[in-house]
Parts: sequence; structure tokens; C-alpha cells
Amino acid sequence: MFQLRMTSCLLSLLFPLMFSIMAAAQPAGCKIRITDKGLDMLKYETQKFVEEELTNISMPEMKGKEGRFQYTITNVKITELNLTHAELQFIPEVGLLFDVQNSSISLSFHRRILYWFFYDTGNINASADGVNINTAVNLIRDEEGRLKINNITCDARISKMRAKFSGTLGKVYDFLASFLTTGMRFLLNQQICPALNHAALVHVNSMLQSIPVRSEVDYYIGIDYSLIEDPVVTSRSLDMHFRGMFFDLSDPNNTLVNYAIDPVIREYDRMVYLALSEYFFDSGMYSYFKAGIFQMHIVNEKMPKDLQMLLRTTYFGAIMMLNPALVDAPMSLQFAVNSPPKTFIKTSGATVVMTAIVKVIVLPPGQPPVQLSSMTMEAKFNAKVSMKEKRLAVHADLRRFKIFSNQSALESLALIPLQAPLKTMLQMSVVPLINNWTKRGVRIPLADGMDFIEEVVEYHNGFILIGANLHFSKGLREMITGSNQTEPDTNSV
Repeated sequence: MFQLRMTSCLLSLLFPLMFSIMAAAQPAGCKIRITDKGLDMLKYETQKFVEEELTNISMPEMKGKEGRFQYTITNVKITELNLTHAELQFIPEVGLLFDVQNSSISLSFHRRILYWFFYDTGNINASADGVNINTAVNLIRDEEGRLKINNITCDARISKMRAKFSGTLGKVYDFLASFLTTGMRFLLNQQICPALNHAALVHVNSMLQSIPVRSEVDYYIGIDYSLIEDPVVTSRSLDMHFRGMFFDLSDPNNTLVNYAIDPVIREYDRMVYLALSEYFFDSGMYSYFKAGIFQMHIVNEKMPKDLQMLLRTTYFGAIMMLNPALVDAPMSLQFAVNSPPKTFIKTSGATVVMTAIVKVIVLPPGQPPVQLSSMTMEAKFNAKVSMKEKRLAVHADLRRFKIFSNQSALESLALIPLQAPLKTMLQMSVVPLINNWTKRGVRIPLADGMDFIEEVVEYHNGFILIGANLHFSKGLREMITGSNQTEPDTNSV
């Protein structure tokens, strides 16, 4: 008895713990990996962006006195940046490192100098050599599930600076160059990191904020691309694990639980990889099912004449037993999927299995419809996944079709002649309905201006893997400017 009570107590303590661990370990429906090859392209855009930010640095006015010289330095401008030795790297468990070594900066500024009773003005051209900038960016998942730059560690150093005076007394002032450039180097060192901090924490984060996290797909369903955990960073890649879940817009809390296999990305050869589990597609089918779009009523001109004739012949006896006056009444078919379609992904490809109830109905003019029969339809579709830019689309083809009666085995035998015409009608009516919704595609979580190119789709057991290279149709500056002009559409759903 004592041992039984101890076991019961242990189970009562362990069950909540096990439940919380299972909840925390929810698999991702969608994963994106950016490899070091993708980072090489990002480096070029990052370098251009950093150069633009540093060019816009605003330097304060300098005033001072050295011996009998009184000076004022104004209108400081960076005229040229040469960040030739720049690298963008992954920092395991942290984020990204942008490292600049042995680069140079050219500046110009205006001088006003008073020496005894002589007053002189002119321009000074200066150059800074041995410019080293080390910036580490920490990437996290924010409260809403977006990728975010959490903080920056920055260290900027300028080894030396030279200045050349112009004007009437240019050569006389050369001895001031060392003094002035020391002060200017100190000020420039103080301005670089704050400029980069602002650029990342404000400008880049505003662009990340514009990437849809929870948005509408069409009139019926939406998609949730919130991160389920912080990005996983290794020396070779940045992995982002997204919920990857569709939902019914009319009932967003009624969602499918994810029991699918967690996608695994092992490849590094392409710039970017996108992995989609069976859950990603199943949640979409579930949401469409809940929205009620997997229903169709085929009647009048939608009904092929040969099929209507075949239905009338097949159910002639049933019609005569019900009411002989119904012999010439129009016939109709009602299709209604009775459970959410299920996706199966194997190395041979992806298939979708669907079952539906098909009702044969006669429509006497001016009277209520009369149901003649109810049968079950089982269909299997091949699903071909494609990617263009940043939109994912699916095209379905009917592979297998079967109908049987819900009432008797004898009626199932009588339905055999209907197999071929119903399959043809399904290919002509129902399949186009499905493809009409799936061909539009759903956007994957990439910023505007960044697209997939040269995509290769691979099928694995339980998930699909798309490897691609990246293409920037906009520069990073243009992407940030565009994100500030467009309100994010991620909070409306």
C-alpha cells in the first residue's frame, strides 16, 4: 500500500513536468537556414550599408588654443570610406560579427585660426589609416516571435590620422597637424560605434519588424510564422525555427496540434534552405476544412450531360420507387469533405489523402430536393511543391480515386460504372478548385527585396527541403526605407 501511494505521488509530480517539457519541445512547422555562403552575399550589402551610415556621421565643432594659436574646426565631412578588409561571420550562440581591419577614411573640415594679429581660414584634408571596427550583433526572438537585434557590442579604433593644410599659411600650420588630428581621431573614434548602434537597433530592427509574422493568406486562412525559440547560431549557419501554422481567420484559436516529424536540415551547400514539415501543409488543409471551402454543389450547366444521363440510369429504379414523376427532374451532386485532408511526405514525393461524402440528389421543380443516395469518395493526390521568389505554391494532381456506398455492399457494386465519369468530373471540377487556392502561394518569412533563386526541391521522410541561392532586388538601405514607409501587416490578424 505504501509503495502504491509513493508511485501515485511520483506520477502526480512528474506528469505536469512531463507535460510542460512536451509543450516546450513543440516541433517547428517551418525552418530556414542561412549558411556561410549566404553570409558572403549579405556581407556586400552590409558593407555598403555601414559605409553609408558612417558617411553621415555628424561631428561636433572643435575649439581650442595651442600656444598663441586659437583655432576653430567646423563642417567636418567624411568624403571617402575604404572598407576593403571587411568580413561578416557567424558567432556561435550569439549572432553575427562584422569585422573591419586596416581600412581607411578620408575627411575634410574647415579651419579658422588666429595667430597674434593674423587671421586665416581654409580647408583641411585628412586621412585616417588603420581603421578597425569590430561589431558583434546579438540576435534573439522577441515577445511577438520576430527576429530582433537585442544588443550590439562595438569597438572602433583608428591607429593614425594625417592632415594637410591649404591656404596662405598652410606650411606654417603643419606643426599643428599632429595636435589637431589627435583630437579629431579621438572624436571620430567616439562617433563610429554610436552610429552603428543606432543603425542596427533602429533601422535594421524596423526592417525585421516589417517581415510578416502573423498575416492573412486569403479570405479564409492566415499563417503564423512566429519564431518558437531564439535563432540557433553555429560557426557555419543561422537556423530559425518558425511555428509554420495556418489558421482559420474566422476562428483563429481553433488550430491543429503539431505531432509531425521535426524537419532536420543537414546541408550547407546552398545560400539558404527552407524545410517544411507535414504539419505545415496539414494545418493549411485543416484551416481550409474548418473554413468550409471543401464543398461543392454540381448542378445544371456544371453537370456534364453524359454524367447526368448515367446517374439517371443508375438510380432509375430508386426514382421509380420514390415517385415516377421525378424521372425527368434535374439531377445534382453534392460534395463535402468530411475530415481534414492528410499530407504524407516521403522520399518518392508528397501525397494528400482526402475523403468526402457524395450525395446524389434529384431536384423536382418547386419541391424540396430528394436524396437518392449517399456514397463515400476516397481520393489521393500527388502534390508538387514549387517556389518562386518568396512565394511557396502547391499543385495537386489526382492519382487514385474510389467510391463506395454508405448503405450496402450491393449498391457499391452498382456504383462501379460511375467510377470513371466521377473521376473525370473530379479532375475537371474539384481539382481545379483546390489548385485555385494553392497556386496563389503563401509568402515565406523574408524581407521585401530578398528572394529565392535557383531553387531545388527535395523530398524527405516527413518533410520537404528547398535549397536555393539568395538574390537582392533592393539594397539594404532601400529595404529599410521601404519598411519604414509600409506599416507591418502582422498585428491585424
